[in-house]
Amino acid sequence: MRSLTIDEIEILEKNGCHADDWTGINVAEEFSPEHIRDVDFYGEVTLGVFDKSVTIDKGFARHTGICRAALHDVTIGDNCLIENVGNYISRYDIGEECVITNVGMITTTEGAYFGQANQVAVLNEAGEPNVIVYDSLTSQMTAFMIQSAYDHELADSIRQLVEKHVNKNLPERGTIGFRVKIANTREIVNCIIDDDCEINGASRITDSTLKSCAEASVYIGHDVICENTIVQAGSSILDGAKLDNCFIGETCHIGKGFSAESSLFFANSHMDNGEACAAFCGPFSVSHHKSSLLIGVETSFYNAGSATNYSNHAYKMGPIHYGTLQRGSKTASGAHILMPATIGAFSMCMGKIMTHPDTSQFPFSYVIADGTTTWLVPGCNLATVGTYRDTAKWKKRDRRPLRNRISIVNTDWLSPYVIQQAVEARHILSTALDDTSCTDSISLSANGIDIMPSSARKGIDRYGQAIEMFLGETMKSSPLHLPSSSTGTGEWTDLSGLIAPRSEVEQVGHDILEGKLTTTEEVERRFQSINSLYGEYRWNYAYRLALDYYNLDTITDEDAEMIITKGEEASKAWKSLVANDAEKEYALGDVSQETLNEFLKNIIP
Repeated sequence: MRSLTIDEIEILEKNGCHADDWTGINVAEEFSPEHIRDVDFYGEVTLGVFDKSVTIDKGFARHTGICRAALHDVTIGDNCLIENVGNYISRYDIGEECVITNVGMITTTEGAYFGQANQVAVLNEAGEPNVIVYDSLTSQMTAFMIQSAYDHELADSIRQLVEKHVNKNLPERGTIGFRVKIANTREIVNCIIDDDCEINGASRITDSTLKSCAEASVYIGHDVICENTIVQAGSSILDGAKLDNCFIGETCHIGKGFSAESSLFFANSHMDNGEACAAFCGPFSVSHHKSSLLIGVETSFYNAGSATNYSNHAYKMGPIHYGTLQRGSKTASGAHILMPATIGAFSMCMGKIMTHPDTSQFPFSYVIADGTTTWLVPGCNLATVGTYRDTAKWKKRDRRPLRNRISIVNTDWLSPYVIQQAVEARHILSTALDDTSCTDSISLSANGIDIMPSSARKGIDRYGQAIEMFLGETMKSSPLHLPSSSTGTGEWTDLSGLIAPRSEVEQVGHDILEGKLTTTEEVERRFQSINSLYGEYRWNYAYRLALDYYNLDTITDEDAEMIITKGEEASKAWKSLVANDAEKEYALGDVSQETLNEFLKNIIP
């Protein structure tokens, strides 16, 4: 870089430019002043070259330069087009080939953290902050932080790891990356805006990081207000959405006036029209309706029906209760769940659920309530068209670029995590049915639910189907061998997309406390390592379960063939039930004959 020449200063002044001190302006060696007009310079300003055109729209290019702007302590890369800055641009580093037009103010204030290291009280709206956000936060790390919140020593150690990451990577002032487009936007304060991001018509973006890239750009649209928020690659915030104290993960969509406060959304989540507060929405969480309120709830692979409401004001003590809908759950239109509550995986909730149920041991269920009694139909949702289609679509609908995916999204639906629940459910239901006094209903008062004996018997059959399909498929997909370790034979957990043995997750916490994991990157690599061993851990679990389920001492080749055959028979019976459910929907007049025939052809070739 070099200082301006006297001739260049004269040309700039002739072009209507002004500087409080021309010696504070540094330029590239090949700089030419001819495309700099009506610009006021303050403080130290560095300019690149402006010797080519940039594409504004398809088939429309304009020559680069700066026109009608006030610049204070900024660095501007080569071949930017900056014009019509109503107020000023201050304390920003702007990359090459950016287009910034019709903006109000872009500035950085002292001590800015750009939304990084921001502490969020998620789930428990009135509680202490339990998640500390940063640019590469994953759904796994978030779930891990929430689980660790009650271990104060571990929570403090995680916080130190995050602060270490942030302090290492935080720029001294705001940055605008390569080929960024910003147009018709009123105010940008304390922001990191990465390469290829586009902002068009936003009202205000403050204290935020937009983690964009060429393969998956971030788009911020009209009338958006985004404060204290991090947005990861591929995500779009559109149509008047309002975000405060939030985190938006990879390839999420937030639009149509959706508002969120102190909420986190990850990997392919889609939110329109409604609102969220203190919500932790893991991968593939979806809400489309204006009347839906996601408050104090954890979800993943979830779909909210219209007018879904999670009430966390159970008592006069305030909004201190929260709940979990485990992966794959849904709520019907008008569903109301009074927290605290825990709903098992792949379940459907209907009605006004007021008994604080815990159905975590009963996956694939219907949870139905009338405001007084909560009925459980265990296993019923296993054999529905909705569950069949849902479990098939997630892997296909992952919009994230294959390179550099951050959050782990394991879409395996008959996983050890779910099957261990099915095993426990069969035991609970069988034990309850053995009680001869159960004639009208089985009441599980500790769980806040009632079950009809006839539903319990069907549930036992459905869970048996799921277990046999899981064992058959696992046995078919792996060579028969003795497990090399016991890892995976105990309890499993779901860290918002990462399905893993609980022992391995607990080991992560131990290793952080012992100083074996010293950075957030090392923790994330450990999660990736656990995920890479999922097949091995799954086999360990399946082998142990097969011994117990089929009452075997070891598994021979003949036993393996028997298990595979049983699994294929269970799968055939399951698909038949799903086909029957599709035919019921057709009988209601909801689908055409062609749609039904196409579905049946795919499910039963």
